[in-house]
Amino acid sequence: MRDPGEEEDAGVLVGGDAYGGVRLAPARARRPPRRSAKARRRNVLVAGFLSTCVLVTTGVVWATPRQIGTVDAGVTEPVASGGAENILLVGVDKRDDLTRQQQNRLKLGREVGQRTDTMMVIHLSEDHRKVTVVSLPRDTWTTIPGKGEHKINSAYQFGGPKLAKQTVEAATGLRINRYIEVNILGFIDVVDSLGGVTVCTPVPINDPKIALNLPAGTHQLDGVQALMYARTRATARSDLDRIDRQQQVISALLNRALSADTLSNPAKLASFVNSTLSTVKVDPDDGLVDLATQMRDVSLQDVSFADVPLADVNFHAPTGESAVLWDKQAAKDLFARIDGDQDLSRPTPSAAATPSARPSALAPGAITVTVKNGTLITGLGARTKTALVDYGFKVPDEPGNTSKKDYKKTLVRYAEGQEAAARVVAAAIPGAELKKADVKGVEVIVGSDQPKILKQKSSTVPTAKPGVTPTTKTAMQNICKK
Repeated sequence: MRDPGEEEDAGVLVGGDAYGGVRLAPARARRPPRRSAKARRRNVLVAGFLSTCVLVTTGVVWATPRQIGTVDAGVTEPVASGGAENILLVGVDKRDDLTRQQQNRLKLGREVGQRTDTMMVIHLSEDHRKVTVVSLPRDTWTTIPGKGEHKINSAYQFGGPKLAKQTVEAATGLRINRYIEVNILGFIDVVDSLGGVTVCTPVPINDPKIALNLPAGTHQLDGVQALMYARTRATARSDLDRIDRQQQVISALLNRALSADTLSNPAKLASFVNSTLSTVKVDPDDGLVDLATQMRDVSLQDVSFADVPLADVNFHAPTGESAVLWDKQAAKDLFARIDGDQDLSRPTPSAAATPSARPSALAPGAITVTVKNGTLITGLGARTKTALVDYGFKVPDEPGNTSKKDYKKTLVRYAEGQEAAARVVAAAIPGAELKKADVKGVEVIVGSDQPKILKQKSSTVPTAKPGVTPTTKTAMQNICKK
């Protein structure tokens, strides 16, 4: 879309490095290969996650892996196919490539550099049938490793993707298995490729800084308007309301992407997928194809949003900044339930009633482990046994040796029904990979990474209070009802 008399190169274009500018007109569609209806539905769902600038991404099938950009976020613990998975989604605001005219048009200001505009933790259940999304308030006051206390969105400015990932892991206690970074300015193209989105605001929004003025009610927004709607803080709860709006936009995008109008229109479908791909960078670089295939049956009802419990929404930091503080115990309980792959919509069962429901319900002394040396390093199995016994595990047998001697990563293998015990063991061995196998009980194969077993703590994961249910909403509940 171009103003009369505007030169061809003055338009805002998306570059091929996943950090280009913004194209305000829909991209020219390319005809996709013919696929079955089920395959198209799968592709759109996963591409829909990737698409939401502020938003959730879980994979793309329709394009080859080389079309997705890569970034080094220091992910060292990707999960095996089919396991539960924690994804850190970071929306980066990078406007260096925009001209002043383009910045004025989008009401973006003059700042250069990169900053995180949005951070979300996305948990995929072990069966990959449920998706839980937790938005991390950008004003969260927390400890950034090596930098002291700052707002959580400062981590990316201090140390890029690696420090952002480390900070989130430290704050949540979760291990991040996948990092996905999107350029939020590319969000405009994604929304426009679908013909806009429908949102409902319960209160009027008037933000003169970005020229957004919406009365309370239902609105059809194009890409520029949707970006402004998702980013404005001009309502009573500022960033907390902003999180609600972002979750609503995610849901609206998924609903539009899965509509019959999109699925039956090859040109629109191709434009949507191609727009999505241009905004994304990932770590690890595995193409996400496997993941997308496993998520083919996920629906809007299976995508849930949860908020981090807060203790103080008007915290005045020592630096003079306004920030928010998490309710530490409630937040630990929330992330412990996520780590235990629990359904947040259900009350927390008591540990006595369901001892295997989550890793912290099992004491190390109740778990018997077998150790095998998977390397040529003499004595490695014995040292590992000693460390595991010191931690509190039962290791009655002498360490054995595997037939193969080239294991690089330490594996925690477990039999059917032993996953909870295996997770407790893996929590004591940083970097160890979990894998279901035809073994008895729980088995540790020590790799050449020579893991250092942690020291036993009084409580490695806080126990959630029975009966407490976090507030959640599904994507279906978030969309506007006619």
